[in-house]
Amino acid sequence: MTLMASEDLVAQWQVPLSDGIYLVEFEHGTTTGKRIIRVNGKEIYRQDWLFKLVGVENFAIGKKNTKCAIMIQASDGFTYEYSLEVNGKPLEKFAETRSKIQNTWCLPVEGVMTRIVLEKDTLDVWVNGHKVETTGEFTDDGTETHFTIGDRAAYIKAVSSGKRREGIIHSLVVDDAEIPPSRE
Repeated sequence: MTLMASEDLVAQWQVPLSDGIYLVEFEHGTTTGKRIIRVNGKEIYRQDWLFKLVGVENFAIGKKNTKCAIMIQASDGFTYEYSLEVNGKPLEKFAETRSKIQNTWCLPVEGVMTRIVLEKDTLDVWVNGHKVETTGEFTDDGTETHFTIGDRAAYIKAVSSGKRREGIIHSLVVDDAEIPPSRE
């Protein structure tokens, strides 16, 4: 289904979570107060008429129901500023913090782009938005977390950097080839 672009579409944000990258779109009718929130093209909130043109709209996204809030503030005259908070932080700060607690790799598998995420705090592994079963193994220089991507064998190797500030270095190996990390 193709969606027509709305003249009331005022903001779009991409939110990187372990189970995927979510596109949040916000429509705001500045004469009617109309508010519509879409996540990945699906409408999750609609209010067609509001007298109050500024405020906050709360909602959740992702498999873990991550809390989000769109802030609507008057700027100058009849213009408005829109910002997105995720888990109580501005999106930029959330994404920065998230990049410290997760590693992400993207690679083609059987002709399909595949996104693999390691949550460093829980050691959960996500493949294209689905948490997968893993098996841990101790090695001479660290640990390996084994899992499969379709029929392909993969593991995430964790070794100490030897430097306190850097901590542990994680690398993804698929079919005995190391995959470089992705920047989101």
